[in-house]
Amino acid sequence: MKRRANPTLIGAFVLGALVLLGAAAFAIGGGRLFAGTDRAVLHFNGSVFGLPVGAPVVFRGVRVGKVESIEIRHDARSDQFSIPVIVELDRGAIRSLDGGSSEDTQRLALPALVDRGLRAKLSMQSLLTGQLYVDLDLRPDEARSRRGGYPGLVEIPTSETAIQNLKAQLDGLDLRRLVDDVAAIAASARAIVAGPQLGQALNDLQQITANLRQVSEQLERRLGPLADGAQGALGSTDAAMRRLGDAADGVRASAERLDTLLAPDSPLMAQLQRSADELAAAAAGLRRATAEDSSLMRGTDRTLQDVSRAARAVRELADLLERHPEALLRGRGADAEEPRR
Repeated sequence: MKRRANPTLIGAFVLGALVLLGAAAFAIGGGRLFAGTDRAVLHFNGSVFGLPVGAPVVFRGVRVGKVESIEIRHDARSDQFSIPVIVELDRGAIRSLDGGSSEDTQRLALPALVDRGLRAKLSMQSLLTGQLYVDLDLRPDEARSRRGGYPGLVEIPTSETAIQNLKAQLDGLDLRRLVDDVAAIAASARAIVAGPQLGQALNDLQQITANLRQVSEQLERRLGPLADGAQGALGSTDAAMRRLGDAADGVRASAERLDTLLAPDSPLMAQLQRSADELAAAAAGLRRATAEDSSLMRGTDRTLQDVSRAARAVRELADLLERHPEALLRGRGADAEEPRR
């Protein structure tokens, strides 16, 4: 006879299994299983190859969501294609970026972050696999463009990646012209290398090198005596400078002695002062002696008058003897003529 299973035991076992399953799901989901999410759309113009569904969405290195779906959209008016990427963002992660108060929650809501400059771009997740991820950051300096077409979803503007910028620059290059220019440069270089001008230039270069070597040897031979002469001249200059220094010292000593001699209280200056005083006294006595009313001048005038009368008498005697030589024997007669005065 079979034993009947206990329903209570089975129910408890099932309930425990459900509790364990829920706890595991909560642990694996990081506590976000029942957290709210925000959905947003990103429009990319270039290729998104390497961005799979489920790729992480990262804000400054912190995972805040994942890629939900990737679509292709055609604009019939401009005949251009864009790739909308729908992302799912963890609302709790977005709101916990800066505190957690009600005001901060409103300020950090997704539309507010977009207004503050939230931008998205594709970045390399692995160089080995080439997988991409969505990188979010605040870049208020970049332009904001809206595409629309997804009502109810917040549109996050996108930025071009460095690879896309490089590709755009390469697309703008005229590669055909660049290749033609390179080919022309190569042909010109080949013609120069194969032409006779290069050989002649090499020969001229060898000749110039030989001439430079010869000039260098001549300079080396001539610079030796010049260097010796320069050293001798430097020695003579040093000796002359020493003599000049000695002479300067002698002049300095003479100047010091002269300053000592010419000092106001020196014996030489006292003797010179006395001599000057004596010369001044002699000059004053000479001026007094040569004055018109001095006795010396009066005696000199009388002497000059006597000398003048004596000279006149001698002249008269000479005139008389010239006219009457016999008067020296007879004497002067009464009828003798008066000499002419």
